[in-house]
Amino acid sequence: MIYAIPFPNIAPEIFSFEVFGFTLALRWYALAYITGLLIGWRLITRMMRHDRFWSRRAPMSPALAEDLLTWLVLGVVLGGRLGFVLFYQPEYYLAHPGEILKVWQGGMSFHGGFLGVVAAAILFSWRYKLPALSIGDSIAAVTPIGLFLGRIANFIKPELWGRPTSQAWGVEFPGVTCPDTWLLPCTRHPSQLYEAGLEGIVLGLVIMWLIWRGKALHYPGRITGVFFLGYGLARMFVEMFRQADLQFLSPDNPFGYVLHLGHTGLTQGQILSLPMVLAGIALIIWSRRT
Repeated sequence: MIYAIPFPNIAPEIFSFEVFGFTLALRWYALAYITGLLIGWRLITRMMRHDRFWSRRAPMSPALAEDLLTWLVLGVVLGGRLGFVLFYQPEYYLAHPGEILKVWQGGMSFHGGFLGVVAAAILFSWRYKLPALSIGDSIAAVTPIGLFLGRIANFIKPELWGRPTSQAWGVEFPGVTCPDTWLLPCTRHPSQLYEAGLEGIVLGLVIMWLIWRGKALHYPGRITGVFFLGYGLARMFVEMFRQADLQFLSPDNPFGYVLHLGHTGLTQGQILSLPMVLAGIALIIWSRRT
């Protein structure tokens, strides 16, 4: 007998209503983005009010944190969408360019959003003549909050579920079939919750400890490096349980490997995370030397 956890009966829409024939709805995914950005902005503002967190003084005034929020919103949305288009479904969107702007239909890439935030932070620092590494540290310090909320929203939707499993904590996601017909009911790893725990809770606690006990913000680039390294390792680990996107799956490639290494391989998520790991190590070494 296979034990499984039934999927909770949570509607993907928090509420919806019609205005002049148009349906307006607030979804958990949108709420996760909004809440994560607002909490992160408030925490960055508080960090900028206390010079004791930094080696000399806070890298910017609390008032500038409001402008930073605008830059980060643009970076997350534009980068996340373009990353999904370029990294995961370029052929489809080249054939249907009008679909690129339909963000409300889903399709956001963390790695694309990550690159968008990096670009936004660099441009913001250049625009206001601020130390880019310290600005990056403040953003990296609060990003695990958004990651945690976003992965919970992925679970509620549901999307980005894991590979089939017979473990007792497997979840019966609605409308999801398994390639192995003997596995009934179809249970899969709740990989969204694995990521929420590792990328959100564990990484967030590590960063918090480094800031409070290790005075990591005194060394520009250290928290950014820890975030890059921690997220990259967590994502590469969870990819071993996460179902690959459909465009990478085939009967001969059931795990969706993009790079084959003998009997195993690397998924698209692992390949995109590897540069983050290397960049994280480099930044940590740089912060120790400076």
